[in-house]
Amino acid sequence: MKPEDFFNKPTTPNQPEKIKILANDGLAKAGIEQLEKAGFEVISTKVAQEQLAEYINSKGIQVLLVRSATNVDKAIIDACKGLKLIGRGGVGLDNIAVDYAESKGIKVINTPQAASGSVAELVFAHLFSGVRKLFDSNRNMPLEGESRFKELKKSYSAGIELRGKTLGIIGFGKIGREVAKIALGLGMKVIASDNEVGEAKITLEFYNHQSIEIPIKTEPVEELIKHSDFITLHVPAQTKPLIGKKELEAMKPGVGIINTARGGVIDEVALLEAIEDGKVAFAGLDTFEAEPRPAIKLLMNEKLSLSPHIGASTLEAQERIGLELSKQIISHF
Repeated sequence: MKPEDFFNKPTTPNQPEKIKILANDGLAKAGIEQLEKAGFEVISTKVAQEQLAEYINSKGIQVLLVRSATNVDKAIIDACKGLKLIGRGGVGLDNIAVDYAESKGIKVINTPQAASGSVAELVFAHLFSGVRKLFDSNRNMPLEGESRFKELKKSYSAGIELRGKTLGIIGFGKIGREVAKIALGLGMKVIASDNEVGEAKITLEFYNHQSIEIPIKTEPVEELIKHSDFITLHVPAQTKPLIGKKELEAMKPGVGIINTARGGVIDEVALLEAIEDGKVAFAGLDTFEAEPRPAIKLLMNEKLSLSPHIGASTLEAQERIGLELSKQIISHF
């Protein structure tokens, strides 16, 4: 060995190769920084679904992070032998073959609490918009506000208050309970339905560390829909609609319905018929059966308040999701 070779030799052992993470649907900066600080390599490239398996294998990806845009099905899992962990930024896991992944030794994680408050606030954005017809007045004011102001004022002067009305919450998990907190704060009456929860205590927190607990008992969906002035859904993806023609017929006349859960939990054809018949006064939809191309009849209906699946899409929620995912990944490895 030459003397110069001796002095040029590394003085520390070879570092292990970094674990590579593909955040295919994006990850908040705070989460990326936390992972990189812990020694992980984070790739934020958006890879098309049909190219995902090839990309994961060619780049040696061990962790795949998704939201709702990417499907991690059995084909992906079978093709990507190097995957060790799959993470979902959000509550639902219906776009991941969870049981199959875990049967292959791949850990699956999600962030059930991080976005709950953001989704709950969007529910009330749609509710307030619905009871005051803001979604429709916002269409017409730019077009006719100058020429037909008095007529528009008369047209939109029949709004109603949420205070004192009954809100039925179908699905009483973390999001459903956040919805209940806001509703109780507004002075609404709350009833809930859940297959697993019999009774839950809602804690309302106030200034100076004061709080109050309110017990909420659940009841079957068929009873809830009869008593509710407004109904909001917070359930996983369903094999068939939870709210169809039969359920809509059993509701109060003039009911308002909000869906920020999953497309397909409401029969959209039956919903439109109920709106045309006057049974449903309005609906707020954040999710659709045919995403990303919702039915044109939904998009054009003047009694629908619409948003493009943005329930969890607030800056605060995205940061919480990123930090929660990164914390779980670091802990796992």
